[in-house]
Amino acid sequence: MSPTDASRPRLPTLAPSAPFTPFTLGSLTLRNRIVKSATYEGMVHEGLPTPALVRHHRELAAGGTALTTVAYCAVSPDGRTFSEQLMMSDRAIPAYAAVTDAVHAEGGAAALQLGHAGGFSKSRELRLRRAPLGPSFAANPYGLLSGIPFVYALREPDLRAIEADFVAAAVRARSAGFDAVELHLGHGYLLSQLLSPVTNRRTDAYGGSLDNRLRFPLRVLAAVRAALGPGFPVLCKMNLDDGVPGGLHVEEAVEIARALERGGASALVLSGGMVSRSAFFLLRGERPLRAMISVEPKAAQKLALALFGPLFVKAYPFEPLFFLPLARRVRAAVRLPLALLGGVTSRADLERALALGFELVALGRALLHDPGLPGKYARGEAERSGCEPCNLCIAEMDRPGGVCCAQVPAQLARREREVAAGWHRQAAG
Repeated sequence: MSPTDASRPRLPTLAPSAPFTPFTLGSLTLRNRIVKSATYEGMVHEGLPTPALVRHHRELAAGGTALTTVAYCAVSPDGRTFSEQLMMSDRAIPAYAAVTDAVHAEGGAAALQLGHAGGFSKSRELRLRRAPLGPSFAANPYGLLSGIPFVYALREPDLRAIEADFVAAAVRARSAGFDAVELHLGHGYLLSQLLSPVTNRRTDAYGGSLDNRLRFPLRVLAAVRAALGPGFPVLCKMNLDDGVPGGLHVEEAVEIARALERGGASALVLSGGMVSRSAFFLLRGERPLRAMISVEPKAAQKLALALFGPLFVKAYPFEPLFFLPLARRVRAAVRLPLALLGGVTSRADLERALALGFELVALGRALLHDPGLPGKYARGEAERSGCEPCNLCIAEMDRPGGVCCAQVPAQLARREREVAAGWHRQAAG
């Protein structure tokens, strides 16, 4: 043993099967500790899940994932970042039920991520009615080419309406058969915008101190918890760090985690970055700018990304478990279950995360590359993911038919068949 090895702290002994033991989250028992993190699928038509989305999450459940999370469902029409995005409504319930039925048939559980875009929107429907609303008046570079260059500040009636929209969406999610909901408090969407000092410049009861910035997110959590009851799992996805100067950093993230624990969250999913300002902080690895340019629908958008992408889309090097140092700060501060996310590339990473006290582990790109990876880990057929952090999947999610791994020809061919069959223009159910 080298001196370096001898100086490293010894990790607690953990049985090799630990990632594949059941875990109870509120009234829900998960068959193992692996969660599919919410990553935008692009499998949507007129705000509804498509048959491709049903197939996508069924395969994740069949491959051994315990809890698969359907990504970014807007709680209202004004909560969409762009027009073609999932949205919850009464008419959507049967389409979502097709997703949950498929997941349950494979022995898995399903969560629905609920969010609101706030000021981070280029939805054309918004342009026809009003500008997007965020914490404070600000420029809206994301919506500039869509004719909505400004964000206007939320007023108290707007906040009350959004709170009610979160509650109604959560209740509908339960009616559609979802086993859990995940409130999106990260990545620069509305609740994250309110939490972050870089986007929240308010001087009233919702701005300034962290207690004030927490006020509305905690209101939403309390209202959703009251509507769903004490046992229904309500997860919160939150930032450990915004990845931008002047933004939220881990010291405040620790206090946010404590507040969410007191507020009744069932578990926290620990992430980071802001899609509008530091997108690759939460991904790490290569910047596929050429592929991202190729999927932009407008020439002006292509040109803007070609000219300014290298300047404003910052790259971050990939390393396994890249959020672990920040996440351990939260682990030391709270007792509620935590899901570690970010660079989980091997079975050894799973085991290390649990050995360090994280009850759950969230995977994204690794499961997109191979939905059957958890089962392969459990059976000893694989020791690590074949996913390379090329991030080409970021561009693929904007192509017709939705996201797939660009490095797996069989997935690309299947998407072509599904598009030819018109799945991308059909609602599930």
